[in-house]
Amino acid sequence: MIKSDNHVHTAFSTDSQAPMEDMLLQAIQAGFSSICFTDHMDYNFPPQDNSKNIQEFFLDTPAYHKEITRLAGLYPQIKIRFGIELGLKEDVIEQCKKLASLYNFDFIIGSTHLVNDIDPYYDKFWQETNEKTALRRFYEATLANIGSGADFDVYGHIDYITRYTPYMKKLRSSNSYDEAYSVSITESFLDIIEEILKQLIYNGKGIELNTSGLKYGINHPHPHEKILKLYHSLGGEIITIGSDAHETRHLGFAFDKVPGILKSCGFKYYTEFTNRRPEMLPVPD
Repeated sequence: MIKSDNHVHTAFSTDSQAPMEDMLLQAIQAGFSSICFTDHMDYNFPPQDNSKNIQEFFLDTPAYHKEITRLAGLYPQIKIRFGIELGLKEDVIEQCKKLASLYNFDFIIGSTHLVNDIDPYYDKFWQETNEKTALRRFYEATLANIGSGADFDVYGHIDYITRYTPYMKKLRSSNSYDEAYSVSITESFLDIIEEILKQLIYNGKGIELNTSGLKYGINHPHPHEKILKLYHSLGGEIITIGSDAHETRHLGFAFDKVPGILKSCGFKYYTEFTNRRPEMLPVPD
């Protein structure tokens, strides 16, 4: 099994309460050789709940870096890598580029979390438009973010939006699954997804295989295997592996399934980043 998780959140992210040291101890207990913390920095993330006055998803980067450095000194038996997940949108690109230049990150994930300043996680996103238009807008925003000159290494959970469509939420709430629906909302947008993948490859960037889709009960990773196969067929090689864990119990979630998924999509290697440089590692049996 792959023994390195490259998408991990802690209490430094607004949506996690897991102490970083607890997450690290879980990785050690699981026999991991390395872990890459990638807490959220989403500049100008508007409060989705009007009662909140705090800046959501704003990372205290100096404190975050200090804690990673402290833990690296305490636990030399595991390689701790310093990463970040940047929420990208048009009005924050320059801030993201500046932050990327200020620290010696090992790894940077770029992600789309907002479309017109609304997260698809919230019902109000879907109340303003129909499903097809909403999905198209998400991928258009992602394509624009990739072409913005933002500094990142891989693009995170490219089909993030699919887990939050109203019908998918309804299925999940009843512990049900509709494979035909999952395939249809992927295949219907392969034209723009192909453009996204081509631009990433042209720019020397990669994607991730994010196992949180399996955690959420949608029976597929992010992105869907059809997208992974398309990426490989287009010549894409850089692919990192992450659980997107926000709790210790989800660290390395379903990693036992990852080698089979990678091989079924044509990949012989996966990727880990150190000092922003990719290392290609053979997919284990």
